[in-house]
Amino acid sequence: MKRNLIFLGTGTSQGVPVIGCSCSVCKSKNNKDNRLRSSVLLQLKKKKILIDTGPDFRLQCLRAGIDKLDAIFYTHEHRDHVAGVDELRTFYYMNKKSIPIYLTKRVFSALKQDYSYLFSEKDYFGKPKFDINIIEKSNNFSVFNIDITPIEVMHYKLPVIGFRIFNLAYITDANNINKKEIEKLLNLDVLIINCLQIKPHISHFNLDQALELIEFLKPKCSYLTHISHNLGLHDEVQKKLPNNVFLAHDQLQINF
Repeated sequence: MKRNLIFLGTGTSQGVPVIGCSCSVCKSKNNKDNRLRSSVLLQLKKKKILIDTGPDFRLQCLRAGIDKLDAIFYTHEHRDHVAGVDELRTFYYMNKKSIPIYLTKRVFSALKQDYSYLFSEKDYFGKPKFDINIIEKSNNFSVFNIDITPIEVMHYKLPVIGFRIFNLAYITDANNINKKEIEKLLNLDVLIINCLQIKPHISHFNLDQALELIEFLKPKCSYLTHISHNLGLHDEVQKKLPNNVFLAHDQLQINF
C-alpha cells in the first residue's frame, strides 16, 4: 500500500522569515530556510488526510497542487494550526461532500466560538458542511479502515494531540510527554517531532530535548519540524545531527 507524507509547512507560529528580522536565517537564499506554518498531508490508500489548517493553508495547497481532501485532523486550537479553516469552503464547493474532521471536544468548542459562521447549526447558502468526529486521547479511532492512535502531549499547560499512523508518529507543539503516552511512540519507523530552537523554551522542545527523546525512543529515523529562525541555518544544523535525524523542510516528501 502506498504511504506518503508531504511537509506542507515546517515553521513555527511566526514562520520563517520572520517579519522585520534580518538574521542570517531570515535572509537566507536557501529555500530550505523558508518555512510556512506547520502542517502535513498524508496519502494513504488513495485517501488524503491533512493535519492542521494553519494561516498558510491556501498557499500550501496551491504550491503542492492539492485539489482533494478526504479528512482533516486537528492537533490543537492555536491560530498557527487552525486559522486557514475557512479555506475548506473551496474543497466543499468542488466536491459537494461533507468534509470529515477529527478533533477533541475542546478544539471543536474553540472552532465553534472563533469561526461560528462555519460551524453554527444555522444553514445558509455557501456554508460548507462538516462531518464532525470527536476523538479522545485514550481511544484509537478508524479512518478509511486505518487505525489511528491519538497521543496526548503537553504544550506547556495545553494538551495537544499527536497521531500515530502505522509506523509513523507526528508530534507538534510539545515540551512534555508523560510515560503512558510515551509508550505509544515505541517501535516507530518514523518519528516527526517539534524542535523550536537551540535554547530551552517554555512550551516547545528545544534541540537537545528533541534529540534526547529520539535517543530514548530509538525510531529508525526522525524528522524535526515546527522550527523557528532561532534553530539556525538548515544546512549547518543538519551537519550536527545524528545520521538518522533530519531537519524537515517545506515540500519534503517521505514514504513510510
